[in-house]
Amino acid sequence: MGDVPSPVPLDSDWLRAHPLPQPDPGTDKNGRGRVLAIGGCGVVPGGIQLTAEGALRAGAGKVQVATIQSAALAIGIAMPEVAVIGLPETDEGEIAGRSPLLEKRVSSCDAVIAGPAMSCRFAAGDLVDWLVAEQKCSATIVLDAAALMDLPSRAAVLQARSQPAILTPHVGEMAGMLACDAGEIERDRPQAVCDAAQRFGAVVVLKGATSLIAAPGAGAGKACQLFSYAGGGVGLATGGSGDVLAGIAAGLSARGADPLQATLWAVWLHGEAGRRCAEQFGPLGFLARELLTHMPPLMRAL
Repeated sequence: MGDVPSPVPLDSDWLRAHPLPQPDPGTDKNGRGRVLAIGGCGVVPGGIQLTAEGALRAGAGKVQVATIQSAALAIGIAMPEVAVIGLPETDEGEIAGRSPLLEKRVSSCDAVIAGPAMSCRFAAGDLVDWLVAEQKCSATIVLDAAALMDLPSRAAVLQARSQPAILTPHVGEMAGMLACDAGEIERDRPQAVCDAAQRFGAVVVLKGATSLIAAPGAGAGKACQLFSYAGGGVGLATGGSGDVLAGIAAGLSARGADPLQATLWAVWLHGEAGRRCAEQFGPLGFLARELLTHMPPLMRAL
C-alpha cells in the first residue's frame, strides 16, 4: 500500500512546533470541547471512567459517559464532573442498544469514543455502524478495544469520512483489523501500521514498547506519515492504560486538535506520564488511574 517512510521521532521539539489549540480565556465549558465516551461492560464496569477522566485531564470542558444501566449510577457518583447515560444491557452485561438520550447527545459532541472496556466485538461493531454510517456523526471518532475487533468490513465507510478516525490497537487488535497473524504484525510493525492507516483512512496508533503512529497519505499510492515514540516504559503495560490513552486523544480532539495532532500529543502525554509514575513509584506496579494527574503539568511544561 505504498512506500513506508522512516519514522519521525516524537519528542518535545516536535510538540513545541505543533502546539495544541488553546481556549479563549473567556470561553465556557462548551467552548472547551464536548466528549461522549461509550463503553464499559459488567466485567469491567469502571474502565470507561478512566477514559472519561482522560478526556477531562486533557482539557475537554464537558464529558458524557454512556454505559450499561447497572453501572451508570456508580460511575455518576464516582465522577460528579460527568453526565451519565444508562444503556440497555444483555444478560451477560454488554451494551445491548441505544437510548433516545444517547441519540440526542451525540449530535452535539466534538469527539466521540467507542469501545473502551467493552468485551463483545459485535456490540461494539453495532455502535460503530451507528456512529459512522447511520448517524453521520460529524465529530472526531476514536475507536478502541472491542470496537477495533470487527473493523475490516467497515473499512470503506471509515475511508469515506470527511476526516480520519483515530484507532488505538495493540498488536492483537491490529491483527484483527488486518485479518492476519499477530506474528506477521511483529515482523514488520511499520508496514502494518501504515497499511492500517491507508486501509481505514485513519490515524492509527500501534501500541507497544515503541509505539508507532501513522496517518494516511494524501492520494492513492502516497506514502503514509509515520512517527515513533519509545518512551513510557513497561509499567504502562497494565490494565486500563489503553483506556486512558484513548480518552486523552478524544479530549484533545474535542479541544480542536486535528486527528493526527491529537493522537501524537496523546501518545506523548500518556508515555511521559508513565515515565513520571515510574520515577515516583517504581517501574512496575503503578496504576492506570495514577497517570491521569500528570496530564495538566505535562501540558503546562510545553
